[in-house]
Amino acid sequence: MILRALLLLYLLPLSVLLKAQNAVTSDDLFKAARTAAFDEKNDDKAKQLAKQALLQSPQYADIEVFLGRLYAWNKQYDSAVYHFQNVISYAAAHADASIAYTDIEYWNDHYIEALEICNKALSSHPQSPELLLRKAKILNALKQYKEASIITNGLIKSNNHNTAALALASSLRDAASVNKIGVDYNYTYFDKQLNDPWHMASLSYSRQTSLGSVTSRLNYANRFSSNGLQFEIDAYPKINRIFYSYISVGFAGRGIFPKYRAGFSLYANLPRSFEAEAGLRYLNFGSSTYVYTAYLGKYVSNYLLGVRTYVTPGSNGASQSYSFLGRYYFNGAEDYLGVSVGSGISPDDRTLNIQFSNKNRLKSRKASLNFNHSFSKYNILSLSGGWVNQERSTMFSGNQYDVAIGIQRRF
Repeated sequence: MILRALLLLYLLPLSVLLKAQNAVTSDDLFKAARTAAFDEKNDDKAKQLAKQALLQSPQYADIEVFLGRLYAWNKQYDSAVYHFQNVISYAAAHADASIAYTDIEYWNDHYIEALEICNKALSSHPQSPELLLRKAKILNALKQYKEASIITNGLIKSNNHNTAALALASSLRDAASVNKIGVDYNYTYFDKQLNDPWHMASLSYSRQTSLGSVTSRLNYANRFSSNGLQFEIDAYPKINRIFYSYISVGFAGRGIFPKYRAGFSLYANLPRSFEAEAGLRYLNFGSSTYVYTAYLGKYVSNYLLGVRTYVTPGSNGASQSYSFLGRYYFNGAEDYLGVSVGSGISPDDRTLNIQFSNKNRLKSRKASLNFNHSFSKYNILSLSGGWVNQERSTMFSGNQYDVAIGIQRRF
């Protein structure tokens, strides 16, 4: 009996140690829950594991935020809000809980509530890029464009690789100022066929309205020893925080511009810093021409990369044009260096769309370089140069060179 008792006393600490080593901790359960959610795509299993972890560690904020996000991803918003509010009650400065809570209110169009949550979190984390970006998005949704623009410009200056801030700043740039006037001039030189260069000048005025920006533009051109005027109105109505549209109409009195032109596009600001467009253009040079367009772009670091196509149906089949563009942003949405290469003529290019009057779809290649720079806070300078190798007939082609300068003033 004595020997047995001594043996039990010897083995007891070892058994306790082995049991402790084999116990599953809340960290182990958290890791397993993340694996279930992200690798196995099993949200129900992830929720159960996260709940078990919280039973062991009731105030483990990271686990509870993760559980709240799981509910949010499954659109169980009441349960998600319960967990985010609970985290804030015992860890008021927990940034991730406030970010997740802000996102839910924003997704559900509760912009005032989202702004209140975001501002409270910013009092503890005033330099948080994630919170500042969310505040800018909320202010944009509330149509407080100037305030939103100030935040995005600050984010870009501190980190010009912030792709989400760049994408938002690009959509805010016309909304941030109520009024804008601009003057542009374009010079086109031909090395063959045409002896006289082309000239084009534009005067524009834009105003931000409750529906979106509206721009009126008067274009003057001298081509083929003739003068012509064109009047246009462009509008960018906002639909919601994801979608906005482009509507344009124009008319002219003489043949060096389309007699009538119109356009419509639907734009989308997509997740992961993507943007997309699909639309239709109409040109009339005595007969109607319809052109369909599509565009997809993505912000990568401080670059914007995109591809666009135009498709023009015809009796001999559809003609297509493609262009690839890239921009490198310096310190804001208005400061960039851009390059574009492609084939075909764009109906949106006011200097060259007269070539749509030729029903014989001739081939062309093109490349351009453009530079934008904002200065003195409200002024924007634009410089560009381009080359087009254009067929004049199936047996002959020539080069044309474009140089353009423009300046805009916001007020």
